[in-house]
Amino acid sequence: MRMKIVGTILAVSLFCCRAAAQEGKFMPPEGKVLFFVGQDIDTIDAYIGSTGITPAGLMAYTSIQRMEGISEPVDDGAGIHHLEYLVKKYPDTVIQIGLYMVGALDGVLEGHGDQSIDFLGKWMKEFGRPVYLRIGYEFDYPGNGYESGRYKEAYRYIVDRLRKNGIENVAYVWHSYAFKTERPVMDWYPGDEYVDWFGISFFGRRNKYMDYMAELARERNKPLMIAESAPHGIGTADAGAWAGWFQEFFDFISERKVKAVCYINANWDGQKMWREEGWGDSRIQANEAIKRQWLREIKKEKYLHSSADLPGMLKQ
Repeated sequence: MRMKIVGTILAVSLFCCRAAAQEGKFMPPEGKVLFFVGQDIDTIDAYIGSTGITPAGLMAYTSIQRMEGISEPVDDGAGIHHLEYLVKKYPDTVIQIGLYMVGALDGVLEGHGDQSIDFLGKWMKEFGRPVYLRIGYEFDYPGNGYESGRYKEAYRYIVDRLRKNGIENVAYVWHSYAFKTERPVMDWYPGDEYVDWFGISFFGRRNKYMDYMAELARERNKPLMIAESAPHGIGTADAGAWAGWFQEFFDFISERKVKAVCYINANWDGQKMWREEGWGDSRIQANEAIKRQWLREIKKEKYLHSSADLPGMLKQ
């Protein structure tokens, strides 16, 4: 009996030590939530101008194939993306980047993406502030066609090369689209040593796959990020959207202890890429009633916004 008790104590101690050792990189303080807005420069500017609040983080996209939208502006039908513009205009923020790799996994593993990886690493190092990098975001979305084994290898390849190049101001985000898959989501998992954060998409209504990913993050003791979100197909035109989507969204953040939230504040229907896909208009400022409720929530003390002190608050 004594040995059993000692074993139990040791097991609990080991679990506690393991939990303490695996906290995510650039994680906000206890009880705080990093707040990001995306995703093109016009909608980011419009959000900040309308609400008077500059968020803690800004989100953008590029690809391993082209490295577009970083040093030069680009518009592929979803608004203008330009990271240099954002970081210069909003200096007291951090950045979240979605790295597109569809059709490029084999090329990455054959070394064809090395120049892009090195370019991105150099840019992040010069930027100097924390960067949250979503490598092959929505890896399990069927339309992306990421074969699980090759995806894991390519993810690790990119992380290993950035580490070899001495890029330290980056946290690596493993981002699921959080919906039904034909195989277990952990088949795509690169490993604890390669993942700093778990991420999910939160489009449309809350579902069991979002909660499942939240449970996996808790089991692995990784912080959870809502890496992309918007009231898909609901929009903000009707004030009833608050009860129909936003309340559920914020409840999930509280219940699941989400540590970072990225909201896409865009008129999807006004952008060529999305015009025929029924996304709607997710701009907070498009409806005064929604905007009032949004500001009442987002001004709560737990949400972190732009600040010169922000980088120092984030766990290294």
